[in-house]
Amino acid sequence: MEIRDVLKILRRSWILIIASTLVGLLLGGAASMLSKPTYTAETQLFVAIQGSGSIQELQQGNSFGQARVQSYVKTIDSPVVLQPAIESLGLNVTAEDLAGRVKASSDINTVLISISVNDNSPVQAAALAQAIADSLIKTVDSLEKPKAGGVSPVSMSVIKPAKAPLSPSSPNTKMNLLVGLLAGLVLGIGGALLRSLLDNRIRGENELRRITDAPLLGAIAFESDAAKKPLLTQVAPQSPRAESFRRLRTNLQFANVSGRAKSVLVTSSLPGEGKTTTATNLAIALAQAGQSVCLVDADLRRPMVGEYLGLERNAGLTTALVGSADINDVLQHWGSDHLYVLTSGQVPPNPSELLGSEEMRLLIERLESTFDAVVVDAPPLLPVTDAAVLSQQVGGVVVVVGSQKLKQHDLERSLAALDLVESNVLGVVLNHLPFKSQDAYTYSYQSPETAQFEHGPGASSGLDTGDAQMYGRMDRAPSVFPSSGRDSRGQ
Repeated sequence: MEIRDVLKILRRSWILIIASTLVGLLLGGAASMLSKPTYTAETQLFVAIQGSGSIQELQQGNSFGQARVQSYVKTIDSPVVLQPAIESLGLNVTAEDLAGRVKASSDINTVLISISVNDNSPVQAAALAQAIADSLIKTVDSLEKPKAGGVSPVSMSVIKPAKAPLSPSSPNTKMNLLVGLLAGLVLGIGGALLRSLLDNRIRGENELRRITDAPLLGAIAFESDAAKKPLLTQVAPQSPRAESFRRLRTNLQFANVSGRAKSVLVTSSLPGEGKTTTATNLAIALAQAGQSVCLVDADLRRPMVGEYLGLERNAGLTTALVGSADINDVLQHWGSDHLYVLTSGQVPPNPSELLGSEEMRLLIERLESTFDAVVVDAPPLLPVTDAAVLSQQVGGVVVVVGSQKLKQHDLERSLAALDLVESNVLGVVLNHLPFKSQDAYTYSYQSPETAQFEHGPGASSGLDTGDAQMYGRMDRAPSVFPSSGRDSRGQ
């Protein structure tokens, strides 16, 4: 995983990271508020060796004192030192309990002993530190006094009396907040990376390339109003969504550079990935480029083309396949371009058999011989076998992949199903991409002419110069149409 991929994951999971950081910050603050304040009082002792004062005796006494200091430090938390301090203050604690709140230390090559005591009361902390220091002086004097009698060779004195601290030593609010902040940030980043590793959904071209090398024909950004305005004709001609479908139209032409795939089947792995809107808008874009186009609703499980375009769907594909009507009688003209729609017709009990029949093959051939392009909307690949069966009847297949929704193994299964029947996969369309994704074509251009197009009656078809040269303008009507085509009711 490259740094760029990590940054992309972190940018995508910024809400999780910020939320985790804030939670850590709140927990750090809560820990500081709920903890009882603890005060630490300190005192310091000096250890001296009594002698005549000669240089040799001073050197010997210094070495002797340094050697003994570490023993005195070990003695401080013992009952022989702590119990007298407890009795002198009249405390109701044991020596063992007090030992956990007392710390003693001595720097190397010094004869200084530092004693610190923690307590919930600053005054009592200072009193305990001073009482323990006094008890240590008496204890050492008693231990070092010669058995034969005489004065102890070790003299200890307080050089830093204990004082009541003005502020608590813990909790350290700033430190707790900093630790909570860093811990929350680390957990948020770790959670984002872990979620990315466990999440095998296809989010963009990088994940797509792990599954297939099929050409990426188009990348369509998600727009919130697409559900209310799904058609290409319902958005501004220079909008990102309109530009995406024009780019899909152009890329499909290059993917089918041999021109053998006059009929294109549009399918997806699972429902809800946007195959029907993609097929419908692709047909509209092709018609706007001057081609004569037939859009066939072959999703006999859940037909939606007629609903999107506002056309009658009770008579259509199934009507023609069973011989109840000629195709000329069920084709419906839509819009001002050469776009004709063959809706689904009545939903049959045996869609797979009907779509894989000889009648369906002959119908596709008849449409191919008449129209410049035939776009077929098929059911999803995984729930049913209709699309795999129908893919053998058409020239090529376009697979729509719902970004943020489809898992990688589902796409693998879909492409394997198409490969099993030796379908001609022309490419893949990434749909529902985040609007700011680098894989989405999110640029737009607004000019006075565009504004006039959006608000004025002189609307053009959105055909760019390259598409016009590639496809040409078709002013003829296909020969199989009935003499009187239906007007558009879908705009």
